Amino acid sequence: MNFDFTDEEKNFFSEIEKTMETVAENRNFESGDLDTVRGNLVEALTALASSGYLKLGLNAEDAPVTGTLPLMAAMEQLSGISPSLFLAVEMSTRMFGQVAALGQEAGKGTDILSALAAGKTMGAVALSEQSVNVENDPLTTTATREGDELLVNGTKSLVINGPLADWFAVVGMLDEKAAVFLIDKKTPGLKLTDRQRTMGYDGVAISGLELDGCRVPADRVLGPFDAAPFLEQLKLWENQILIASSLGLMQASYETARDYAKQHRSGGKPIIAYQEVGFKLSEMLTLYQTARLYAYRAAWIADENPKEAGVLTLCAKVFCTESAEVVAGKSLQIQSKDGYLAGGKAERSYRCAKYGQIAGVSTEIARVKIGDAALGRL
Repeated sequence: MNFDFTDEEKNFFSEIEKTMETVAENRNFESGDLDTVRGNLVEALTALASSGYLKLGLNAEDAPVTGTLPLMAAMEQLSGISPSLFLAVEMSTRMFGQVAALGQEAGKGTDILSALAAGKTMGAVALSEQSVNVENDPLTTTATREGDELLVNGTKSLVINGPLADWFAVVGMLDEKAAVFLIDKKTPGLKLTDRQRTMGYDGVAISGLELDGCRVPADRVLGPFDAAPFLEQLKLWENQILIASSLGLMQASYETARDYAKQHRSGGKPIIAYQEVGFKLSEMLTLYQTARLYAYRAAWIADENPKEAGVLTLCAKVFCTESAEVVAGKSLQIQSKDGYLAGGKAERSYRCAKYGQIAGVSTEIARVKIGDAALGRL
C-alpha cells in the first residue's frame, strides 16, 4: 500500500487548487440564487476543463493523472474550496460521466462524454425515487419498447443539477433488469418539479423529475444490466464522491477553527492558549487525518483489488461522513457566537455534513452490509 504521489500528480493537485482559487475570488459558490449557481458552474467547468480535471475517471487517454487514488486526492482539493461547487461538478462530470461511459464500447454516449470532458455540457443522474434509498425500495421507473424507441415513465427525486442539466441519466427497469436512459432535457414528456431546497449545499440546484411517456432512441439506452451489481457500482461511485466531499468539509472546519483560535483573544490571551481549545483542535485534526488515510486506502484498493473495494468504501463512508459532522460541530464550539452566525465555513460544513450520511448508501445500511461482510454473508 503506497499513498505517495508522483511530482506530476502533486503539481496537478496544486494546479487545481490555484485554478479554482482564482475562479472563486469574485464568486460566491454557496449562493442559492439559480442564475448565480448556473454562472458559477459554467465558469468552474470551463476552468476545470482547461486543466484536464474533468477527464479524470472517464477512461480518457489524455487524462493528466489516472487511477482512483489520484482522483480522490484531486477531488479533495476541489471539495476544500467549495462543497456546493464540488458536489455539482462531480455529479455532473464524474457520476453522470462514469454512467455514460458504460456505453463507450457500444459507441453509445460518446458525444456526450466528449462534451462533458470539454466542460460544454452538464449532466444529472436521476436515481432516487421516493427516498434516497434504492437498496430496499425497488425502482418503479420503467421503460417499454415501441419499435426502435423506448417509452420511459416514472418519478425521481433529489436530482442534483436537475434545473441546470442538459442531459439526464435516468436509472430504471427494462425487461426486468436495470438500465440507463440518456435523455435530453428538451425531450417531450420530461418535466422538472420545483427546485427542492435542502438543509445544506445551498449552492447546488436540486429538483425532482417526472417522466411521462418520454421517447428514448435505442442508441441512448445503456443496458439492461443485472440490477443488484449494477446498483452497487453506482453507489460505489456516489460514495467515493461523498467521501471526498466529507474531507473538504473537515478541512474547512478545522482550518477555520485553528485560525480563529490563534486570532481571537479572551482573558488577555489567544484562546488557543487554553487547554480545552487545544484538545478540541487536536481531536479535530486526528479525525480529519484518519479520515483522509481511510479515504485514500479505499481509493487505492478500488484499483488494486476491486472485489474488496465495496466493503472498504462503505467503512470509509461511515467514518468520513460521521467525522465531518463531529469536526464541524467542534469548530462551531470553538468559534462560539461567530461560528453560530450563518455564512461561516463551519456553519456551512455542519449543515452539509448530514447529506453524506443519508445519500449514497446510508450509514445505517452501510453498517448492516459491513457486518454481513464480516460474517461472510457477502
